[in-house]
Amino acid sequence: MKADYRKIKLFAMDFDGVLTDNFVYVSDEGREFVRCTRADGIGLQKLRSHGIELLVLSTEENSVVSKRCEKLNLKYFHGVKNKADFLREYIEKKGIRPENVAFVGNDENDLDVLKIVGFPFVAGDSHPNVKNVAKYVTKKSGGTGAVREICDLIDDSFGGGVDE
Repeated sequence: MKADYRKIKLFAMDFDGVLTDNFVYVSDEGREFVRCTRADGIGLQKLRSHGIELLVLSTEENSVVSKRCEKLNLKYFHGVKNKADFLREYIEKKGIRPENVAFVGNDENDLDVLKIVGFPFVAGDSHPNVKNVAKYVTKKSGGTGAVREICDLIDDSFGGGVDE
């Protein structure tokens, strides 16, 4: 049976390994840099045009998370130790049911949250343990278009196209 992505009210995602390629570059001064793809921003815009709320949950507390999320106009929370508990509380306050939530993860710290959402997605290069609980594994790797691939899939269920 094909998933009805039109039921998604909240699209949440991890940062490292999902919006990034899971590598970190460190300068000799200790500054961290990550690599993302600009294509994800257009995909996220498509979801926003359908009234889907966007959210980033990251275990890592890092200014790179906040800077990239601010650039993409994404609500974000970093330094989240238990993503499943955080998300449960968040959606309860918002009046959103777990079956109307999509989450994109990539590693074992995403397992619990992937198990509680209606639409568990993972990047193609994810840890095997999270691939086992996903309903969809992207062809693309994290940071190289995995988020865009999922956004396009969801957008197609609405008939496609970005509202101007």
